[in-house]
Amino acid sequence: MSKVAIIMGSISDMPVMQDAIDILKQFNVEVEVDIVSAHRTPEKLFDFSKNAHNRSISVIIAGAGGAAHLPGMVASMSPLPVIGVPVKSSNSIDGWDSVLSILQMPGGVPVATVALNGAKNAGILAAQIIGSHDKKVLDTIISYKEELKAAVNKAAEGLKK
Repeated sequence: MSKVAIIMGSISDMPVMQDAIDILKQFNVEVEVDIVSAHRTPEKLFDFSKNAHNRSISVIIAGAGGAAHLPGMVASMSPLPVIGVPVKSSNSIDGWDSVLSILQMPGGVPVATVALNGAKNAGILAAQIIGSHDKKVLDTIISYKEELKAAVNKAAEGLKK
């Protein structure tokens, strides 16, 4: 079974990253969660990044605030796809520092980047990546998107009444 690793630079990022955990559990995707700080636990960062693919992990979601080096550093060492979640933290400049730190990666070190505090979309994107080779997850994504469409159509009908 494919697994998604969700890591964050600090426990203070957990309220944002919980959205990724919740949506992946809704899609029946196994999740591993940890705190890996690029600045405070660099040895752990190196070990995690270099070995995640050996532990049945298929996608890494990395959330970070402030300078937000975590997603890019993980991507520099891991062969797995990395999705960065910029987190608006207490030391952020309205979150823009986090967004730009994750978004502006050099050529050869891609990080898929979602919106500020967009952990739910990171979870959905991770599930879609896994769904490209796992039919059960793909079917769950298709069903989820149908539910989104139905909710919009229901709301539109409500406006007409």
